[in-house]
Amino acid sequence: MNRSLLWIGAVAVSFVFSCKESGPTPETPDSPPRTPEEELRTFQIEKGFEVQLVASEPMVEAPVQIQFDQDGRLWVLEMRGYMNDMEGSEEHLPVGSVAILEDTDGDGEMDHRIVYLDSLIMPRSLGLFKNGALIAENQSLWWTEDLDGDWKADVKTLIDSTYSANGLPEHADNGFVRNLDNWFYSAKSRLRYRNFDGVWVRDSTEFRGQWGITQDDKGRLIYNYNWSQLHGDLVPANYLSRNKNHKPSTGIDHGYTIDRRVYPIRSNLAVNRGYIPGTLDSANRLLEFTSACSPTIYRSHLFPKEYFGNVFVMENAGNLVKRNVVKEKGILIEAFDPNPGKEFLASTDERFRPVHGTVGPDGGLYIVDMYQGIVQHGAYMTPYLKEKTLERKLDTPGHMGRIWRVVPKGFRPKASPKLSEKNSQELVEILAHEDGWYRDMAQRLLVEQMDPSSILLLESLIKNGDSELARLHALWTLEGMGKTNPYLLLEVLKGNPDLLKSASLRLLENVALENSVFLSQIETEVKKQVGSSSEEFALQIALSSYIFSPKAKFTILSSILEKYGNQALIRDAAMSSLGDLEADFLRTLMTNSAWQTENPDREIFLEMLAAAVVTKGDPIEISGLLAGLNHPELSWKEKAVLTGMSIQAGNVDQVGQIKVSTEPELFKRKDIPLDGLKLEMLMRLFSWPGFSPDSQLAGTNNLDESGLKLFTDGRQKYLSSCSGCHGNNGKGVTRMGPPLAGSEWVLGDEVRLSLILLHGIEGPIEVLGKKYDAPEILPVMPSHSTMDDRSIAAILTYIRNEWGNQAPAVTGRTVGGTRVLNQGRVYPWSEKELNKHMEKLSSAPKP
Repeated sequence: MNRSLLWIGAVAVSFVFSCKESGPTPETPDSPPRTPEEELRTFQIEKGFEVQLVASEPMVEAPVQIQFDQDGRLWVLEMRGYMNDMEGSEEHLPVGSVAILEDTDGDGEMDHRIVYLDSLIMPRSLGLFKNGALIAENQSLWWTEDLDGDWKADVKTLIDSTYSANGLPEHADNGFVRNLDNWFYSAKSRLRYRNFDGVWVRDSTEFRGQWGITQDDKGRLIYNYNWSQLHGDLVPANYLSRNKNHKPSTGIDHGYTIDRRVYPIRSNLAVNRGYIPGTLDSANRLLEFTSACSPTIYRSHLFPKEYFGNVFVMENAGNLVKRNVVKEKGILIEAFDPNPGKEFLASTDERFRPVHGTVGPDGGLYIVDMYQGIVQHGAYMTPYLKEKTLERKLDTPGHMGRIWRVVPKGFRPKASPKLSEKNSQELVEILAHEDGWYRDMAQRLLVEQMDPSSILLLESLIKNGDSELARLHALWTLEGMGKTNPYLLLEVLKGNPDLLKSASLRLLENVALENSVFLSQIETEVKKQVGSSSEEFALQIALSSYIFSPKAKFTILSSILEKYGNQALIRDAAMSSLGDLEADFLRTLMTNSAWQTENPDREIFLEMLAAAVVTKGDPIEISGLLAGLNHPELSWKEKAVLTGMSIQAGNVDQVGQIKVSTEPELFKRKDIPLDGLKLEMLMRLFSWPGFSPDSQLAGTNNLDESGLKLFTDGRQKYLSSCSGCHGNNGKGVTRMGPPLAGSEWVLGDEVRLSLILLHGIEGPIEVLGKKYDAPEILPVMPSHSTMDDRSIAAILTYIRNEWGNQAPAVTGRTVGGTRVLNQGRVYPWSEKELNKHMEKLSSAPKP
């Protein structure tokens, strides 16, 4: 009898194994709710990995975010009110909760649940701190805390009533990450938070992403949008937005990849725009991202080494998880799919909804599976999606959910770490751990505990540590404790890897602003190094130069621009440190002996400075700058400054704000190097007796006020993204790109032009009667799909009205509509194919 049971068990195990090896369970005509065991058999996973169940209903219901605490327990945010039926009838009810799950027997599956806080209305964000958590719910941000050690919240205090205030779950602040710099950042938000001595402080920051946010080993923030899978910051927060006279075009919201292609293993008819041709392929499978969320960086060493630093992106509408390999290229970052055609994880179960990911202390990739039929919020649900949802019975049931762990085959769970039991010395040692989770947690605990005995340990680690990342965390741990040592920071600045020098320079900024002696020492050290600095360190020097005296600042930035001024990010970094000194620096560069030779990058930077002077709006500076350009011979430098002034004038709300006694002499010259539109734009700034620009220039150009603002914004975006191939003058660049001046492609159909920027174009192309092909130009112009609709519209409006071109403005609405109606296009167009597509569009019946 026992032998028979053993034999039956062996057959059962063999059957499960063979099912996994032969492929996932095929999709079915309907999409019934499955048990976790049944769903597990629907997964296709990359070779060498397996998926393990961590928790499922009723242990968890409608999970949307998870975080591990210092003892390896799993905190789960449950948004039970989200679209549990077609009406979202529970959305305004207090049915949400935050639970703490624990694996008490060490088998890898959660078996104990504590409800930390319930009766929540649509909770959406969770950030752990000490014995409590920041929780976003009911369109506000709250601080909650356990005071008696039972891990049930005893305190709930309002922190910010504006957080997630718009009430739309898909477009409100969410997804806390505690960054290396000790601030909590969110996606879809311009806010960040930090606790100082028991008081929560709110600060503004740059806007980032849509759903989910994370950081890499260097503390760079990474996020995405539902249509664009991977974006991130190339610089630390709140630098590039510091100069109110300059709007940067790089550094924040950098698109890591233009790849939007996804490869589901089942049909995806129940997606919001499934009725639009090109959304689905011939097998009704989603072609490109439509619900990308929660980018997750793999910062552990459990997976094979080629997976370290990869970013996994959740796509819940396509029932899959994509893997991206990330590469640093100097100060830039790019990513690519290592296995086009097959995703890292995909399911044939339509209810598999990966909405969040994290890496656990065991090195596993944990995936939150909301496991429900409806993921599109009712406010944005199309009639088509409603029909398909009901047809496929995806409207019920609600309140399900799973948490999965992806690990190498054969992985066996181990007991969770108990970092809360570690003393300060042990926590400082953990800063050298090879896995990011441990370093982040050790830093957090040391900052929260504020143990004075840890200060010398941290300083010793900074001086003598072998691990660069450990020393980096030690620097920021001391900052979090308010115990930075400026003398030690100065020593780090003098001779260490770039990563540490950059961090020390950042941390020295506040000291320098308060202590002139230290400021002088920092200036001296930076001057020594700037000439031989790497691109990476030069970037941080440019960002930190705002602390220096004008004389030192100008010397340092001039050196950086001479060496790295071809990089748009370096130019923006330099501008960030020049607030209200742009006119002075411009005059310095105009007489700089190194700036006598014409150079496109120098032209761009002079334009940027001139534009900032106009944005600042000081009448004396503006009129003085214009008068100072009136040389007998107007060189390329005067032309660049005039161009910058004229184009930025398009963003001025009050025309004629610079009042002068007589017409400026430059306006009387016949050799002024500005075409009609730009001269009119420059004249908009001024008024004098007998001349009022609001009446005498009205209607004399092709663009209205909104078009002028697009034109103005488009100039800098063009210079940073397009001029390298098409030239500052639009005449094209040999071996790069064809001309845009006079081009029928630029002046023609705005939808066709939008499609080129959205998807790219390849192969030979005829412009103005001449055929351009490789090697005369690059074989492919890449897509600019990571840009938002308004940015693309601004570039298109600019090139359609520059270099003698004249055509109507392109609106963000046009670009957005073109993007939606042509989604599914994931490859560049050819000339023939694009023209054929336009013929098809023109002959299609109008809605």
